[in-house]
Amino acid sequence: MASKKYLLLAGAMSLLAASTGFAQVQPNYDALDSSKVPASRAAQQNNFVNHQYDYPAKPRSMWELGFHGGYHFIRGDMDAKPGFGGGLSLRKALGHTFSVRAEYTGSIDKGLDYQLRPANYAGGTLSWQPTAALNGGRIVPNYKTQTHQLSLDMIASLSNIMFYKSQPKVNWYVLAGYSLMLADVDVDAVGANGAGYDFSSVNFSGKRKDIKDQIKNILDGDYESNAPSQGNRAQIGRKSDNQLWRHAVDFGTGVAFKVSKRFNIGIEEKITMPFDDYLDGYNSGAYDASKDFFSYTSVRLNFNLGNPNKRVEPLWWINPLDYAYNELSSPRHMKLPTPVLPDADGDGVTDQFDREPNTPAGAPVDVHGVAKDTDGDGVPDFKDKQLITPTYCQPVDADGVGKCPDPECCKNMTQKPACASIVLPSVAFKGSSTKISSDNEAILSSVANTLRTSPECNVLVTGHAGAKGKKGGVDLSSRRVDAVIDYLADKQGIDRGRFIKQNTPGESSTVDLAPAN
Repeated sequence: MASKKYLLLAGAMSLLAASTGFAQVQPNYDALDSSKVPASRAAQQNNFVNHQYDYPAKPRSMWELGFHGGYHFIRGDMDAKPGFGGGLSLRKALGHTFSVRAEYTGSIDKGLDYQLRPANYAGGTLSWQPTAALNGGRIVPNYKTQTHQLSLDMIASLSNIMFYKSQPKVNWYVLAGYSLMLADVDVDAVGANGAGYDFSSVNFSGKRKDIKDQIKNILDGDYESNAPSQGNRAQIGRKSDNQLWRHAVDFGTGVAFKVSKRFNIGIEEKITMPFDDYLDGYNSGAYDASKDFFSYTSVRLNFNLGNPNKRVEPLWWINPLDYAYNELSSPRHMKLPTPVLPDADGDGVTDQFDREPNTPAGAPVDVHGVAKDTDGDGVPDFKDKQLITPTYCQPVDADGVGKCPDPECCKNMTQKPACASIVLPSVAFKGSSTKISSDNEAILSSVANTLRTSPECNVLVTGHAGAKGKKGGVDLSSRRVDAVIDYLADKQGIDRGRFIKQNTPGESSTVDLAPAN
């Protein structure tokens, strides 16, 4: 019977694992979302958000309500018939790994032996006495056990902390806990009117199935008698109709498959050990000293309860590494220092991308750190004295200055007269004055116009200190020369570098102008 149970379990797990519907929904939990954090942990969450604490607060999580049912049987002193168990559970996460579950399970189990056994090992012969009297002191043990079981289990999830995937779609777990059980064990000891069963017609040397079929034809299936119970410390109470309270420990394992954020389907195997050898109504004595226990293989339908705007899924469905990996891939909360990259020449292009790492300070460069050459004449802008040199004026000299050919239209034009042919007037002063009079301003304006048309010509400005260079004459002459040059430079914009000063004997009231070339 047990082999059929495990075959059925393996088939159900394979069917669930092969379904494509269990890989479509993933949890959505943001550690920065404070709306899912309870008030009792708000301070920790605020410290985390403000970079004052490294860990986020644990969020509120949904409860899981489960309904379960499946194959239930007693592993005892005789063959078990297929039994049934079912109930409901309520589970709450303590963290991403551990959770606690409260569960109720009700079950009905039956069993039938295939051989005659001593009646005294039934714990008393009062119920079995009529049948034992007809079969040489022997009986065929059988039972019907009805139980109500309350369990409190600690569950450890084994597959939600994953290093190479995002969120779990399948959750394996193990469990262990405490159970309080109410058991009612009855046996079919006698037939109608208290008459015993005569098994002399049964061929106990045949096949087991054939033997049981013959026995079933004899029994009436009423289970009219209370089964005996052991009297040791495991029996903590007795109620009417042979209902016994039993302490028990339980353990098991299971797997759940996610269907949606609200629903998952699970398969679980759970063993319950009440430390009692009369759960099947019979004690084999020295032949088998082991205690009876319950085996329960169930299919579980689990629903998540809670407002998704205020609670996340049960934490065993959330990979706690998911936030850390997402933060490493696309930081939203980490404080990242401003990168400092070397730039030896200070041109704004880091060394790793700079194709000209020794550009002079202040030189304009392109995106590759190469000095700009706007006119493409081969001389970088920071050296080029003629920033825009037309192509037809190239090649250029070392300063980036090109030599442009004369236009065809101007090659036959009359050349400007030489500087020696220019005639410049003199400027007369009255008394000891050094001020440029309005008459002299008109004269000097004319001189300035002439100099502008002949930019290649310099000017000799000559002052006169008197016939014999009398005392004070040189100083007065020098001041008058300076006044003339100042007017032409400051008022008329003629370059001072074009004037040459001298003082000679002569009429001290005049300053003479003449080409110096």
